[in-house]
Amino acid sequence: MTAQTNAPSLLSRTGAVSVLTLAALGGTMLVPGATSEAEAATRAVKALNIAASKAGSPYRWGATGPHRFDCSGLTLYSYKKAGKQLPRTAQQQYNASRPVSPSHRRKGDLVFFHWGSSVYHVGIYAGRGRIWHSPKTGALVRLERIWSGSVWYGRVH
Repeated sequence: MTAQTNAPSLLSRTGAVSVLTLAALGGTMLVPGATSEAEAATRAVKALNIAASKAGSPYRWGATGPHRFDCSGLTLYSYKKAGKQLPRTAQQQYNASRPVSPSHRRKGDLVFFHWGSSVYHVGIYAGRGRIWHSPKTGALVRLERIWSGSVWYGRVH
């Protein structure tokens, strides 16, 4: 018998709650509207590639693209094009993301620069200790090494 023909009998023998629990433990998301880890990772890499495609775009305070960006405008634009809405500011994006330890960061995670508990800058993690970001007035969107130890990582779901 295949798993497909076993499903109805499994439901009747163990109950819907048990099946949902088994499926969740197996890594499958059964909650309507929920995003699986794989979908989130694919979206994050897509957002990273979109940010990279904006290399050389000028910084402009308050700009959200498609030709000029501030730091959170670049992350907002990149994730929106990848299919996920983010809040507008770096602090709001931090509040809306799931914290990730530096040892578990992945490409496409957000990198938040902070002073104390206040987030003042955000970029998209590109791997190897680098981010894509729109740094400041007079600068262009670019790939750069993370220059500070005062960073937090956040995963978008």
